[in-house]
Amino acid sequence: MTPHADTPARAALFDVDGTLVDTNYLHAVTWWEAFHQAGHTVAMTDIHHSLGMSTDRLLDRLLGEDRDKDGDEAISSAHTALYATWFDRLPALAGAGDLLRELAARHWRVVLVTSARSSELAVMRRAIGADDAIHDATSGDDVESGKPAPDPVQQGLERAGVPAGRALFVGDSVWDVKAAARAGVDCVALLTGGIARAELEEAGAVAVHRDPAELLAALDDSPFGRLDQGHIR
Repeated sequence: MTPHADTPARAALFDVDGTLVDTNYLHAVTWWEAFHQAGHTVAMTDIHHSLGMSTDRLLDRLLGEDRDKDGDEAISSAHTALYATWFDRLPALAGAGDLLRELAARHWRVVLVTSARSSELAVMRRAIGADDAIHDATSGDDVESGKPAPDPVQQGLERAGVPAGRALFVGDSVWDVKAAARAGVDCVALLTGGIARAELEEAGAVAVHRDPAELLAALDDSPFGRLDQGHIR
């Protein structure tokens, strides 16, 4: 079902890392190496389950809030430099661009909401190749507190110009789901970040799909389809 252009505005808010672009395991490896260079031993699984958080919150979770934070900038810079070596090879996930274009064709305002820096967001937008469908975007540079705080999602709502009840958020991590919930927005989760369906559902995801392509195929029967039909929370 494709709604008319005069349908009340709705926003499709998207996380990017691990949701539209297949980057999570690259982040896990490059964070691991950055920690190793700084003399920290951090389990890869702990890093993986912290992805989706802003950098300061990720470091707090993995190294402890009572650590000496003088080395934080060096660790973050090392991760940034290591991750940047993959910029020319970042792969969009199956169906990512097509999903954004279909939602835009249905008159959804597509807004990218990421904790990544604006420079990284620019690279991921090139990988997705669907700028024609993107209404706006917000990065970690635009907010004071990152996920799981609601600030990024609230910023996305402001960019879209819609209330929380007229928006859906799509993410791949528990932190995405929690940030959306704290902003009053339902979250549709994807398994592309490597987080188990049960964890995402326990965090509060209203639907879970394998990847963007599967969500696109099921769009009419998804929470997006219900909002298309005028069902407002």
